[in-house]
Amino acid sequence: MALPVFTRFSSKSGQVLGNKRPHLFISAPARYLHPSPTLSMKANLLFTHRWRLYRHIGRCARQSFSRLKQFSTSSSLQHTPAPQMPGALHQQHHDLDPFKLAEPDLVSLYADIRKELWTQSNHLEQISSYYFDGHGKAFRPVMVVLMARALNYHIFESNRLLETQHRMAIIAEMIHTASLVHDDVIDTSDTRRGKSSVNLLWGQKKAILAGDFILAQAARILAQLDNEDVVHLLAQVLVDLVQGEFMQMSAMEDESERFSHYLQKTFKKTASLTAYTCKAAAVLGGADSTLQEMAFQYGRNVGIAFQLIDDLLDFIASQNELGKPTAADLRLGLATAPVLFASQKYPELKPMILRRFCNLGDVEKAYEAVLNSDGLTHTKLLARKHANEALSHISILADSVEKRALMSVIEKVLERSK
Repeated sequence: MALPVFTRFSSKSGQVLGNKRPHLFISAPARYLHPSPTLSMKANLLFTHRWRLYRHIGRCARQSFSRLKQFSTSSSLQHTPAPQMPGALHQQHHDLDPFKLAEPDLVSLYADIRKELWTQSNHLEQISSYYFDGHGKAFRPVMVVLMARALNYHIFESNRLLETQHRMAIIAEMIHTASLVHDDVIDTSDTRRGKSSVNLLWGQKKAILAGDFILAQAARILAQLDNEDVVHLLAQVLVDLVQGEFMQMSAMEDESERFSHYLQKTFKKTASLTAYTCKAAAVLGGADSTLQEMAFQYGRNVGIAFQLIDDLLDFIASQNELGKPTAADLRLGLATAPVLFASQKYPELKPMILRRFCNLGDVEKAYEAVLNSDGLTHTKLLARKHANEALSHISILADSVEKRALMSVIEKVLERSK
């Protein structure tokens, strides 16, 4: 149930100070609670009623803080079990398909994207629209849509999606897809999502231009939102994407900084987009700074967990499941979390990491070392840790089907096989 709105009054002037929807109340100032002999009976009844309300809310708040303690996580990589919920609620969100719930929004989303990419050059339109066939995971726009609806219900008790929030979901998918087109050029990849890549079909130059065109159209839609704060958020995403790509191109010589470097790169290349677009949905919905930070942290932690599982699947999933070759990261010279964890057991991996697995047999040796170590297990545990953090952040939201869908997204990320 959404929290009620309380009107605050000045104890000196009697003027209304403003309305506030509390997220967690511990107690109320004494001047709001105690009746006074100088006031009328009607006013005293109002104070008594207000005191009872605050007492009830304070009790609920203390219970909420007690539950939040269950979600706290340490900085270690030890396994943190998922927070437990009442059986009925757990079953409700476990059985809920977040992608099915967001499907009506996604149908119009892809149609709208294709409209935005319309151009008099049929060739450019064909190339830039190639990945917008509705066969992708749509992970990012689903998160934006669900976060927006959950926030709108929390604030307004209505889960109606604002048009500006719908446009933000479009922008999120366009930026992500443009980055895929450019990534395939950088990595000279031949496949993407189980089919031939853009650069393989049309060449590197046209692929670069198509990616640029998608980004330019996304920027145009962003400008039409006419919200300077949101423009700053999405500009940071573009900065992070480029910086993350440069970080990925270099091997960290200082062994003690490799994992930190990897996590920073992971945020910039993957989680920045989910974090800032979720926050943008909150800004567009009129959420306060607390809810904006909640949305950011949810997107950040789910994004990092997503990439950790992606790096894990590179070692255990088949090529048909992934839609791209297995051990692709090793072949590109990338030391991801499973490799970095495995290097603690197999020190011979460390010089391979530094030379980016360029010697004959490096890829095969590193692949076997990861499978024979606990690197995959530690990677999954770290993903679970970030998933639990994401879950703890959205605990402040009012209960709704969209909130439960956001919880289900976390499970889908951890359980995915492609």
